[in-house]
Amino acid sequence: QVQLVESGGGLVQAGGSLRLSCAASGRSTIAMGWFRQAPGKERLFVASIMWSTGSTHYEDSVKGRFTISRDNAKNTVYLQMNSLKPEDTAVYYCAARQSILLRTTPEHWDYWGQGTQVTVSS
Repeated sequence: QVQLVESGGGLVQAGGSLRLSCAASGRSTIAMGWFRQAPGKERLFVASIMWSTGSTHYEDSVKGRFTISRDNAKNTVYLQMNSLKPEDTAVYYCAARQSILLRTTPEHWDYWGQGTQVTVSS
């Protein structure tokens, strides 16, 4: 099993920044990702990173604003979010998967954290 614990959410004004953290424990995984879910909306992919190579992938609307990174020694993944917009408001979920194939839909990810709220005020 894999346990994922997110932290770092909060309330920020538009244009501000937040950094989310996700600490992983348990069995090893191939990749980590961040998803977000706004009220009444489906859960959507934000970014992912491979533990071994550091290869990253981003959803188009966050490219240039969000950066995903990992600290292998701490088994922790980060999501640095800059230039935040009100439409970034959502619950952000950390996820992990065992497959090496790039997947951006929630059903292809194996483990999930409890989520952390990010609210961006205008």
